[in-house]
Amino acid sequence: MSLTGFYPGSFDPITNGHLDIIGRSLHFIDELIIGVGVHHGKTPYLTGEERVELIETLAVDLRKTTGKTIKVIQFSGLMVEAATAYGAKVIVRGVRDSADYVYEMQMAGMNRAMSGHGPDGLETLLLPSTGEVRHIAAKLVRQIEVFDGDITSFVPPHVAEYLEKKKR
Repeated sequence: MSLTGFYPGSFDPITNGHLDIIGRSLHFIDELIIGVGVHHGKTPYLTGEERVELIETLAVDLRKTTGKTIKVIQFSGLMVEAATAYGAKVIVRGVRDSADYVYEMQMAGMNRAMSGHGPDGLETLLLPSTGEVRHIAAKLVRQIEVFDGDITSFVPPHVAEYLEKKKR
């Protein structure tokens, strides 16, 4: 039986921290759905379509190197509903510090309650960030980018290039 995981996020932009969690989650699951959340009340730095495209570029190589099925989708509304619609049994989340842990534990409980208890309920796989990327946050990357700082050590090369071209 294959195990499908759902990794939700805004990915605005996708960072090396996100890639750390994606790569490590593929050791535990057979198929990964990367869900790019869009919220109509928020103004993101990148459009949902841009974020999907940047992640899809990474997914091509990941599929080749891991042999795993990876899909990149956009969703709005409740993450639990999107995860269930794509057949996920596991929600993948990364944690950088104790504040993330507390928040993610609350979310894990809420997601489990909304998806139903028992064998059909969604479980949450919390992966601690590795030391090399623990400090990276997309919000900080956006701030650095806006002020023309160097983000090349925080995001994949094609993302840094895309953001540089977008500014022009």
